[in-house]
Amino acid sequence: MTGSLVDLSDRDLILEIQQGSIDALGVVYDRHRHLVYRTALAICNDPDAAADLLQDVFLRLHRFAGRVDADRPLEPWLYRVTANLAYTWVKRHHKWSHPLEEITDWLAANMRQTPHQLMVKDDDTRRVQQALGKLPLAQRIVVALYYIDDLSLNEIAQILEIPVGTVKSRLHYGRLALKKNLGLSISRSAELLDVT
Repeated sequence: MTGSLVDLSDRDLILEIQQGSIDALGVVYDRHRHLVYRTALAICNDPDAAADLLQDVFLRLHRFAGRVDADRPLEPWLYRVTANLAYTWVKRHHKWSHPLEEITDWLAANMRQTPHQLMVKDDDTRRVQQALGKLPLAQRIVVALYYIDDLSLNEIAQILEIPVGTVKSRLHYGRLALKKNLGLSISRSAELLDVT
């Protein structure tokens, strides 16, 4: 039966979860675990915490499936729960305790690099990690959703349930803070985040 579940839409899987199907939850987990993990990691900067948050998000999906509107896209709900749980974790721990080694792939533009380029990339990654860690949490969340998850301003506003203007403001000030923390121009800051 699990094979047939893989072919179902998120909507149909949510309906199955609402009927108590653990197999459907497993399919949703397999389908969306990467977006939940990378978002949690970008916000809390702790691989162990991100793995725990990944589990928590899907436990909440199972527990509160009856409250999830199956007719609406699932990803915004997942982003919202992930951002809220990661926000709570960061507030509780007041720090970034581990390096963001897992986002190195997102920060590197080329797969084949010389040893010198790899050394520069590692240095850039450390600098970006430190700069992101200095951002206020509200800005860090918006920057992570925008640059790492590649969400639009409108999507971020819907996920965080804040006005688009607030998203723009947080992103603007986040970019300025990154520029200042990195000692670079905005274009170089964007290059380090692997955006155009």
